[in-house]
Amino acid sequence: MTKARTIIITGASDGIGAAAARRLHRDGDRVVIVGRSPRKTQAVAGEIGAEHHIADFTSLDEVRKLAAELNAAYPRIDVLANNAGGIFGERTKTVDGFEKTFQVNHLAPFLLTRLLMDTLIASGATVIQTASAGARMFGRLDLDDLEHDKKFSPERAYCTTKLENILFTKELHRRHHSAGISTAAFHPGSVASNFAIESESYLRHLTGTRLGRAFLATPEKGADQLVWLAQGRPGADWVSGTYYEKRKPARRNNPQALDADLARRLWDRSEQLVR
Repeated sequence: MTKARTIIITGASDGIGAAAARRLHRDGDRVVIVGRSPRKTQAVAGEIGAEHHIADFTSLDEVRKLAAELNAAYPRIDVLANNAGGIFGERTKTVDGFEKTFQVNHLAPFLLTRLLMDTLIASGATVIQTASAGARMFGRLDLDDLEHDKKFSPERAYCTTKLENILFTKELHRRHHSAGISTAAFHPGSVASNFAIESESYLRHLTGTRLGRAFLATPEKGADQLVWLAQGRPGADWVSGTYYEKRKPARRNNPQALDADLARRLWDRSEQLVR
């Protein structure tokens, strides 16, 4: 009998993370739920009988604590799905001094992955990033202005972090695929979820109202690619280091997403920031 794989999903207390957790659990995997809200996280974990951990990504100390818990509890991690994130309101700083969108969507998952690296390599793990087609349309990465000090909008900050997710995927592949890690990023589509609930963005009114949700995909449909990547075989079912839309390598990309040197420099800068 094949031993159940251990799949850790952040941002799994709601939306596509919760939907993916339910599906993967139903298919026989050992799913570990990570969320910010104790109540919502415990509810999803209790529903499917999964283990759970609580962490607020606006605190890097909580990310470090989470990584220590995961390393201690799971000597093998087959899949890490960095799914937590969102679009937030006006520009605010976290307790660590970083712009909130940048920290929650990029720095926190970057740090978590780095702190789990030994376990991920030993496990030959897959690392998945939930990105967005918004990276192509509105993402613009300036390494000298990572926190949008010069010009900020919630949408621009969000889309740029989704571009950073894609660049992180490519650079993680370049640095560690030879050691056994496989990576992928994906666009879940326009999903009826609460990811923009904390913002005043037009996206909140699109995804957070009954009328808006009528025109959007369900979280279950949005989770399809996450499940497909988690269950698939890298090198056979999908190609490591690739950004996917509708289960296929994206036909159109932000030119910056293809810049290998930019990916390397973003990684190096991120490492400096989380030390």
